[in-house]
Amino acid sequence: MTVAGTVLRRNFEPLVLSLQVLLDLAMVMLACWLGYVTREHFAVSPTRLEHYREIFLLTGAVSLVCFHAFRMYSPIKSLLNVEEFAAIAKSTGIAFLIVPALIVFLRSTGDPTGKQISWIEALHRYVDMDTPVGLYARAAVFLAFGYILVLMTLNRFISFKVIQMLHRRGIGNRNALIIGTGETAGKLQKKFVLVPTLGLNLIGVVSLEESEIGSLVGRSRVLGTVKDLEQLVLQHKISEVFVAIPEVDEEPVMRIIEELERLGVIYRVVPRFYHFLSGKVRIESLDSIPLFTRPDRDLGLLTRAVKRGLDVLIALSVLAMTLPVFVISALLIKRESKGPVFFLQTRIGKDGAPFRMFKFRTMHEHLSYDAPAPKSHVDPRITNIGRWLRRYSLDELPQLINVLRGEMSVVGPRPEMPFIVDTYGPIERERLRAKPGMTGLWQISYARGEAIHENLDYDLYYIEHQSIMLDLVIMGLTGFAVFKGTGAY
Repeated sequence: MTVAGTVLRRNFEPLVLSLQVLLDLAMVMLACWLGYVTREHFAVSPTRLEHYREIFLLTGAVSLVCFHAFRMYSPIKSLLNVEEFAAIAKSTGIAFLIVPALIVFLRSTGDPTGKQISWIEALHRYVDMDTPVGLYARAAVFLAFGYILVLMTLNRFISFKVIQMLHRRGIGNRNALIIGTGETAGKLQKKFVLVPTLGLNLIGVVSLEESEIGSLVGRSRVLGTVKDLEQLVLQHKISEVFVAIPEVDEEPVMRIIEELERLGVIYRVVPRFYHFLSGKVRIESLDSIPLFTRPDRDLGLLTRAVKRGLDVLIALSVLAMTLPVFVISALLIKRESKGPVFFLQTRIGKDGAPFRMFKFRTMHEHLSYDAPAPKSHVDPRITNIGRWLRRYSLDELPQLINVLRGEMSVVGPRPEMPFIVDTYGPIERERLRAKPGMTGLWQISYARGEAIHENLDYDLYYIEHQSIMLDLVIMGLTGFAVFKGTGAY
């Protein structure tokens, strides 16, 4: 590896973070300029760009501080980066409130009687705005924040894709080991493959048993036991170790942690009851004993009302806009094959209540719908029009009827079939705490092609973090996925 490559590997995250700050600042400044240009295009009385210099610099500074406050520069990312997109909207909104207040404050150096407030007067000796109010237009400032929201969202989306591409090519990846060969280790390994933005290059697996050395765990080989940790860390330049043995007693795990501490590598431990801890938890204490408990997970009456109102509004709007698609699809379905236009199937909704879910029929009627779902676009069961509807997820449009009936939401966990729900354990039944949705985290995830019930983490994450802002982010990412034509087979 070249010197440049070594420097990049060791300092990838700080370099990316520094570049991200510069890009964010450039996007904010561009948004400010676009706000000015847009206002001038429609304005009766023109203003000069230099009169906005101080205001735009102030906007840039406040925006970066707000981005930092909402953890947009944290190296730890949320699932599919959805929290980062929500943070853009939140931080832009807060900056929108702060900047006008600062513009007024930095121009007011005393009270109406003319007496100067001492600490404000001292502050204004160093920080003051010289631009008179009449020389700039407030509309330009308001428009700038609209552009900030759009450009920052686009900027971060592209940035995530670029980082993902670099990690896929091995640039900036950190070598990692997994300790454990059980089910939990297998799930971790799967995440490393599905989510390249983690930036982890899994070198192999470490077992607790010598008899497993050389065997395969998923796609990775068992390189040794915990006795070989020091040799493996030095040989493969390991940066992070994941201890994935929640079923093992505390004492052996603590010995492994002590060894990792001695070796000076970053380690992360999957705890017992990790499904419980994967959601939001509140830490309390009874004297010196820490206690974990679930916080109140009720959305609240207002949030539920807003979510329902948003569902109805979106369902009616999309139905109105796609009415020609409905009519044309129905005609083509009837023309190509015998059978009904809609395919109705029983699914399980919130709190285990069954309902009939609507979809456009995309398969020949005489073929069994109980067979496994198509895994390829050349599946002979799929009609020609059905293949096109599936590609752009248009076969899901009739579920807007379910949304209007209150059986589904626009965003939520995907509803499963009764025979699968019958096999649910306590953890899987957590999916039934929320109203099922037309789209959700799983639908826009890297695991889109896998079975719903095999990717429980996405639904649990959504249920624990659901909010109106998160719903809006998922809707936006769903629109992008549909535009790309990455629907189901």
